[in-house]
Amino acid sequence: MIVAAAVLFAALPTRTSTAQTQGHPERKVVRKIAPFYPDLAKLMHVSGVVKLEVVVRANGRVKSTKVLGGNPVLIESATNAVFQWRFEAAPVETTEVVQIAFELPQS
Repeated sequence: MIVAAAVLFAALPTRTSTAQTQGHPERKVVRKIAPFYPDLAKLMHVSGVVKLEVVVRANGRVKSTKVLGGNPVLIESATNAVFQWRFEAAPVETTEVVQIAFELPQS
């Protein structure tokens, strides 16, 4: 089931980007996991951007996330993916803003 879902997901593009937050330069993402495109979102033809505030520990692991916007059908998938991301190490914990775009292929 997971393999089939991964194959289906590979055909559905998602774009990710990070945005700089005030007070510090943007931390580079060193490992990015693409979110799974939810079946319900595909059935409903839902696309859009999920915006998350991400607290990143000094070691680069994600500590917590807070939803800043996005379609509820896409939020869980985006959040689950971001928790697997790794950022570059830094002297202190930082807060980053991440946007993940879900786009259905044009038919």
